[in-house]
Amino acid sequence: MSGKTYTVLFLCTGNSARSIMAEAILNRDFSGKFKAYSAGSRPRGQVDPTVLELLKKTNYPTEGLRSKSWDEFAKPDAPQLDFIFTVCDDAAGEVCPVWPGQPMNAHWGVPDPARFKGSEPEKAAFCGDVMRMLHNRISVFSALPLRALDRLSLQQHLDDIGRAGD
Repeated sequence: MSGKTYTVLFLCTGNSARSIMAEAILNRDFSGKFKAYSAGSRPRGQVDPTVLELLKKTNYPTEGLRSKSWDEFAKPDAPQLDFIFTVCDDAAGEVCPVWPGQPMNAHWGVPDPARFKGSEPEKAAFCGDVMRMLHNRISVFSALPLRALDRLSLQQHLDDIGRAGD
């Protein structure tokens, strides 16, 4: 098997919670096989503080995590993307930039911690639930025999992950 590192971009409208968590999960738990990034169509400009606290509490590195525009990844000098996953319903319905290299994509929508209404402890618990959903999906994805699957089969697997109950 080749030592290829696959590049993944997680997209969400605000790039402040879900996509940030997914980036952190893939980079820590599956480094070597994957390099993850995150971005948003309308980035909020800062990472949700409850999400940052959860990541720190669960020993995920937070250095370098920032809310940024997906335009950074459509530039000629951007990393070559192999996969793009939308993790919010809003971003899935938007017209995306043209991504160089025709990366595979799928929608893996999960609830938005940034829109959660409730107390701080309730929000922290909600963030934990969303993080578990993302971790489950990312774990299934990382276990796929990527090199052994043809493009159509791989797309079916990626879509199935997004439809899976968590």
